[in-house]
Amino acid sequence: MPESLLRPFWTKIFKFDWKFGTFLLLIICVSRFILVLDANKRGNYDLIGAIMVLSGLAPVIFLNRAGLKVTGVGGTREYEWIFLALFTGIAASLVLYFLGYLLYGLSDKNWYVYIARSYKIPSGIIGSQKMVMCIIMAIVGMTFSPIGEELFFRGIVQSSFAASLGEKRALIIDGLAFSLTHISHFGIVYLNGHFTYFTLPGLIWVVSMFLVSLVFYFFKKRCNSLLGAVFCHSGFNLGMICSIFYLL
Repeated sequence: MPESLLRPFWTKIFKFDWKFGTFLLLIICVSRFILVLDANKRGNYDLIGAIMVLSGLAPVIFLNRAGLKVTGVGGTREYEWIFLALFTGIAASLVLYFLGYLLYGLSDKNWYVYIARSYKIPSGIIGSQKMVMCIIMAIVGMTFSPIGEELFFRGIVQSSFAASLGEKRALIIDGLAFSLTHISHFGIVYLNGHFTYFTLPGLIWVVSMFLVSLVFYFFKKRCNSLLGAVFCHSGFNLGMICSIFYLL
């Protein structure tokens, strides 16, 4: 992959290869991991939005126009696949809800139950107030996280690893990075004043995140654009949010 994919300034420091991808994972994912754990402890998630924005800006910061095109930034004419991506994401999130409920009921070992803590849903909220809060959370969840994460993981990171290691290896590395980063959201949990790790529930969650990352990538390829991955991710988040508000 030619160095011209990077902006001129960065070509003095990096090549568009696995080393560059590793650098991105270290500065973004490690920072995010620490910030999410700290947010779970403090109950303040303001900085998480900032790291999502930074993730989404990474391609713009480092790549030129040719690089953005290679990573999948751009439109698509595969509109039927866009809609299928959205509904597939919703379906995947519902499957994960039913799996968590079947295995762990409404205990904190259910990933959606634990994640719901960060939503700070007032007890006893009903009717239109609950619907308005759900809509607001859905709008945020369907934009910031999917755009930021897909531009980063399925975009610049996966493409940089693929440039030197090949598509299949890059897909595995990207999926592992994505799923392991999400241990901070569930797996390592903060309960009763201290951190602990849910071994089996955490493992199920990580495997699930790895599998959905493959689904996101599939729709990126089908649409020949990151829009496929973004819409699938948006659907997943929508399904998760609706499950938290109306199924738990």
